[in-house]
Amino acid sequence: MKDKELHIIQKVWTNLCRFVLAGVFIFSGFVKAVDPLGSEYKIQDYLDAFGMGTWFPAFFPLLAGIVLSAVEFSVGVFLFFGIRKTTATWLALLLMICMTPLTLYLALANPVSDCGCFGDAWVLTNWQTFWKNVILLIAAISVFRWKHQMIRFISAKMEWLVSLYTFLFVFALSFYCLGNLPILDFRPYKIGKNIPENMSIPAGAKPTVYESVFVLEKNGEKKEFSLENYPDSTWKFIEARTIVKEKGYEPSIHDFSMTNLETGEDITDKVLADKNYTFLLVAHRIEEADDSNIDLINEIYDYAVEHGYGFYCLTSSLDYQIEQWKDKTGAEYPFCLMDDITLKTMIRSNPGLMLIKEGTILNKWSDSELPDEYALTDKLENLELGKQKQESDVHTIGYVLLWFAIPLLMVLGVDILVVKRLEKKRKKAADKAAGNSQVSSETQKNE
Repeated sequence: MKDKELHIIQKVWTNLCRFVLAGVFIFSGFVKAVDPLGSEYKIQDYLDAFGMGTWFPAFFPLLAGIVLSAVEFSVGVFLFFGIRKTTATWLALLLMICMTPLTLYLALANPVSDCGCFGDAWVLTNWQTFWKNVILLIAAISVFRWKHQMIRFISAKMEWLVSLYTFLFVFALSFYCLGNLPILDFRPYKIGKNIPENMSIPAGAKPTVYESVFVLEKNGEKKEFSLENYPDSTWKFIEARTIVKEKGYEPSIHDFSMTNLETGEDITDKVLADKNYTFLLVAHRIEEADDSNIDLINEIYDYAVEHGYGFYCLTSSLDYQIEQWKDKTGAEYPFCLMDDITLKTMIRSNPGLMLIKEGTILNKWSDSELPDEYALTDKLENLELGKQKQESDVHTIGYVLLWFAIPLLMVLGVDILVVKRLEKKRKKAADKAAGNSQVSSETQKNE
């Protein structure tokens, strides 16, 4: 009796752990797949933090992000359906064995602000991530140890089809979002957001105090300085970074600042308060920006000038790189300097285009989706482009679920109605044949 009770407990515990792991891996893989550039930036942050930023080719962080999202999503689906048990449980265990000590180090040393395990969809502190991984490691060990207790929803004969479709789906999703924009935007610069409102601090709230740290070099020696003790011109500037001196209330947007390249003037308030339309061309590193649609960008600038709309190119690049871009593309629009991380957060495209009015984001386009002359036929006031693009995360998630779930439900239906029925018939026929053979042999013995 005790063995039977223990077997039941093991089965319930194993399947509970299996569904927890499946849910976490599917969610983690999915949010990475819809934002492949975000995954690339996070992996690059890791490499830079560990001093390995130059060890790999430029394409490696992006490729690693796409592969990681595919592996996580696929492992989650395999665990959910109870298929590829050995592969799924091995991969789940290996991932957790690698990630748990890594996140412990992140929690202790804090080389990056957050692990990025759920992208921008759900940001956890490094300590929260570590304890989450401890729980998942226990679940992964349990599922690996008692994988035979996992209930299978798809027969072994059909699991190859589920595996193939899962891989195709997650890779197609990643490359679609890479070529366009993420189908779900979890960042503070989402369409419909008002930038000034998301920069404001509630009355009475204590703001976070930041400090600028400057790294300079002299005679081969590097030192850090603050604004108060900034050295003379004999020191060579290397880099600048901002650190948190005193933690307080932090608005979702805290680093949006536009500095006119020619005049050095901060025009942030002027642009965000403008009651007319403003186009923002976002090119976080203009030396790496795709110039295949540059003629279209120049046409949009001409359109903006003709109708009295603002147009600015926001970049973090150096002066000479901006001049090279102007020479190469014939760009006549004004340039503004902005923080590189802010630009990458604003839009996942280099370059990308954003339309705002009174600080509210009305629309965003990747460089492959820019509006052309057939779309810009009149003033924006008279066009759909001039109205806030209507987006519903619920509808988007619904469409994605339909694209993924309906084919799998069809496979499940075929598996239940056809494959499993045929297996039962074959088993019955085999049992019947075995029974007849036994009767025949007994008859022969009696004779």
